[in-house]
Amino acid sequence: MGAMALMIAPEYIEGRIAFLKAELRITPEQEPLWNAFAEALRANTRGIMDGTMQTQAAMGRLAGAAATPLQRVDVGERALASRLESVRKLKAALVPLYQSLEGAQKQTADKLLMPPMMGIM
Repeated sequence: MGAMALMIAPEYIEGRIAFLKAELRITPEQEPLWNAFAEALRANTRGIMDGTMQTQAAMGRLAGAAATPLQRVDVGERALASRLESVRKLKAALVPLYQSLEGAQKQTADKLLMPPMMGIM
């Protein structure tokens, strides 16, 4: 499962978001930045699950059709491009939020926001 093991299942993302917000002690002034970040987390979670299912379906179709190496590489490339776009959107929301955090909040963020191997936050 690799990266899949680090993901938060979509049905648990709201709990994860609430946990992170409480642990980071988001202030009212940080709330708009937090809300943008939380929405990026939600979208990222949905995107990863959708992308994984689409990739598996595409690979399944190729397996039954004697796929060429080029076709398999193409499916992998599309999956990686989609994941990269998700990471970029997440980063775009994270940068202003992280910059708004105070010392103790940043220390907590450094521990909680990015599990190893770029798993979902």
